[in-house]
Amino acid sequence: MNTPIPRSATGIAARQHRLALRRAGARKRQRGVAAVEFAILLIPLLLMLCGVAEFGRAIYQYDALTKATRGATRYLSQFSPDDAGYPAAQAKCMAVHGNTGCTGAPLVGGLSTAMVVICDRVDAGGCPGMAFANVNTYDNGAGAGVPAGTVNLVAVKITGFAYSPIQPLIDVSGLVFSDVMTVMRQVL
Repeated sequence: MNTPIPRSATGIAARQHRLALRRAGARKRQRGVAAVEFAILLIPLLLMLCGVAEFGRAIYQYDALTKATRGATRYLSQFSPDDAGYPAAQAKCMAVHGNTGCTGAPLVGGLSTAMVVICDRVDAGGCPGMAFANVNTYDNGAGAGVPAGTVNLVAVKITGFAYSPIQPLIDVSGLVFSDVMTVMRQVL
């Protein structure tokens, strides 16, 4: 049997139908908005990611240079600079290549033995303003009073090392690290 639909019910159904059509149209208009927003945010996010990567690489290179000077200084601390066979050249190789034979690739790209300076009690010309011979030591923490004795020091310094960036997007190729130096006590 055919029952008539009350007028109010058809009005509600029609209204619901119009709302559904309106929502579908709105969804169609909003379909590409998320992709556009993502594209707009992607550029600064990629720049931040590249900046963090470059900063991390710079810290890595500086740390590698510090470890290289530490190893070379420790090696030289075992020898007296007065000895005829004082291994200054081997220490420079150790700072650059990680071994005394100057074999293999440099520990950090762009590092050369010309950038390594050795200062000791015989030759302190590369470290102006620093004393390396007969440096007083004290038993107290204040570093004053009557000296308990003297020590000789040796230093290995890497100077003029230019940072090499990963990608050319962020140009930091003119960045030159300050001097990286390690000082240790040397045999008398």
